[in-house]
Amino acid sequence: MRSRNSVVLFMLLSSFLFSACGGKETPPQEVVRPVPAMKVGDNGGELGRSFPGRAMAYQELNLSFRIGGPVIQFAVQVGDAVKKDQVLARIDPRDFDIGLRQAQGQLEETRASLLRAESDYERQQRIFKEDPGATSESAIDRAREQRDRTRANIRSLEAAVDSARDQLDDTYLRAPFGGTVVATYAESYEQVRPKQPVLRLVDLLRIKMVVNIPENLISVAKRVKDITVIFDSFPDEKVAAQILEVSPEASQLTRTYPMTLVMNQPKTAKILPGMAGRAEAGSLERAGNDGGQIIIPMGAAFSSGESGKTYVWVINDQTKTVTRREVTLGVVTNAGTVVRAGLQRGEWIATAGVNSLRDGQRVRIAEQAPAS
Repeated sequence: MRSRNSVVLFMLLSSFLFSACGGKETPPQEVVRPVPAMKVGDNGGELGRSFPGRAMAYQELNLSFRIGGPVIQFAVQVGDAVKKDQVLARIDPRDFDIGLRQAQGQLEETRASLLRAESDYERQQRIFKEDPGATSESAIDRAREQRDRTRANIRSLEAAVDSARDQLDDTYLRAPFGGTVVATYAESYEQVRPKQPVLRLVDLLRIKMVVNIPENLISVAKRVKDITVIFDSFPDEKVAAQILEVSPEASQLTRTYPMTLVMNQPKTAKILPGMAGRAEAGSLERAGNDGGQIIIPMGAAFSSGESGKTYVWVINDQTKTVTRREVTLGVVTNAGTVVRAGLQRGEWIATAGVNSLRDGQRVRIAEQAPAS
């Protein structure tokens, strides 16, 4: 009996000691969630942005004769490099040479007629002055009218000679600029019509590229100097470029503005029309952000169904906890959404997973997301 009581007493004592010393449950540790984030106003991500585009020839033109006739000379082939004013082709000039000589002959004949008309007019005036009865005023008027008609004919024939000379000169097809022949549309001895394309000439000494920039950068675009273009075919070649023009009209679909860049051909590569590339302009991004606009990714903002207000999660850099903050958004651009009020530069915000966070939750910054 005493033995059984001893066992029961021992079990009760053990239970009491276990409850007093180790019976309390250890609370689970809080999980620190990693979240993508960005520092507001930090250009680190944006400076690496690029604007895609395709190369175009600085100048390109289909050349044609202003007159028609058989081609007797075709001096170039596809791929030939030509200089400005170089003869590329020629039409048979014989008919135009004859036309010029005929016009010149008529002009010389009329000039001789003018000399006779002027002499007759002067003679009629002299006779009337010396002996008024030997002639009449009407005879003087007829002589003057003949002189004036002859002078008018000379002016008309001089214009005809100039036209005939121009037509003879137009039998030559000359290069309006230095470039490369990329296509021919006629052959020697072929009869061509006026304005019929004969060959295509492109200027490859310089290259153009059109890129599209967001509207928040349009006001500072023309002040940018440090633009480089990298083409996919030559990834190790950085080509310096300059802004040729910025279109004042935005695309209705993307609300971006076409900006035309121009660059010289690099010495170690040959950029051809149609090659894809990208333009990078660090100072363009800095200038755009320094204009007073704060831009955040579209996924960083969320709305409350109850109030209809818009919020972002601000991360405390010291405690690494998130706090919901109301913001006022502006226009949506290619780079993201403009924040009109509610954020300051230097603050950290979550950029993804915003619908699964809660006030006071501890987080870990996983990456800095670019504002684009």
